[in-house]
Amino acid sequence: MVSTYIRKLRLTNFRNYVALALDLQPGAVVFTGENGAGKTNLLEAISFLTPGRGLRRAPYGDVARENSTGGFTVHATIDGDNGEVEIGTGTAGTERPGETGRRVRINAANSKSADDMLEWLRVVWLTPSMDGLFTGPAADRRRFLDRLVLAIDSSHGQRALDYEKAMRSRNRLLTEDSRDRGWFEAIETQMAETGVAIAAARAETIRLLTAMIGKMPDSGPFPQADINLAGGLESQIDQRAAVEIEEDFRRRLAEGRERDRAAGRTLEGPHRADLLVSHRPKAMPAEFCSTGEQKALMVGLVLSHARLCGEISGMVPILLLDEIAAHFDAGRRAALFQILEELGCQAFMTGTEPVLFSSLKGKAQFLTVDHGSIRPTEDA
Repeated sequence: MVSTYIRKLRLTNFRNYVALALDLQPGAVVFTGENGAGKTNLLEAISFLTPGRGLRRAPYGDVARENSTGGFTVHATIDGDNGEVEIGTGTAGTERPGETGRRVRINAANSKSADDMLEWLRVVWLTPSMDGLFTGPAADRRRFLDRLVLAIDSSHGQRALDYEKAMRSRNRLLTEDSRDRGWFEAIETQMAETGVAIAAARAETIRLLTAMIGKMPDSGPFPQADINLAGGLESQIDQRAAVEIEEDFRRRLAEGRERDRAAGRTLEGPHRADLLVSHRPKAMPAEFCSTGEQKALMVGLVLSHARLCGEISGMVPILLLDEIAAHFDAGRRAALFQILEELGCQAFMTGTEPVLFSSLKGKAQFLTVDHGSIRPTEDA
């Protein structure tokens, strides 16, 4: 299993950081400081070292420091069993900064795709905005699941992009009231192929993650979860051959054109699937659990996934845990920190007070964040 960590992080014009050069250690890294000091901004910067729009999903123009020019950059020196690599990304130097302007460079060479970063590290996160994951819209749960899938299957992101692009083309034909049968058939064939592949990757991740969750203690600080997928394609994955599911999906898309035309969008496919989570010991859907129980379920899922990622890809992901101690008592916090140490991963955590992480004293790197500046935490 590969031990990977960020040894150095450098930022330019990123959020409230004009310029930052930060030396980091393996294992736990704790950022503390008052609200609004810039702790989450640091986690967001690290989240850009993986494909996607980062943990806030913000437009790139909003990520660059206010009133700055030339875009932002994130640069990291990654160290581990695979050796050292330099990864840089950002909008600085792009001809058209904006939503599609982020570039990736690995060892000073331009990358064709952000997916190339997955060869060197995987990043997974939990943020306070995800506390309502189980009670919020299905789209948030799909996004959470797809992030877990991507950390195991590096091709998943491209499949999702291809499907979304094809679906947008189909939706455009629908809204334009096009009757071009040839265009529809070509697009729907691509949607069927990529859509079934997406559903299959999700189902496989659920199967593997369920097996990993089964290895957790029956009673512990982070309860076991039952996880399932709800969706037309997903329900067929283990029942029929992929080619049969593809043909059936393509046929349903063709038959549903008039229905979708009236709705102005595609109403069937993996973009409508949902992740269902239950608290196993209580046999209770997660959405009916208390806030603390939901947080514990989320942490349990992420920890089980980190173990799974290490076994499947050979690379334990870097974890970003924003305000992780907010809903946990001292015992559960200590249990979490012990599990992170056993995983051997680099875990970045934030909180307002160092005392929340007191059981990590002598085992973690403590840094105080103060509105664009960072210093070692005193007496940590």
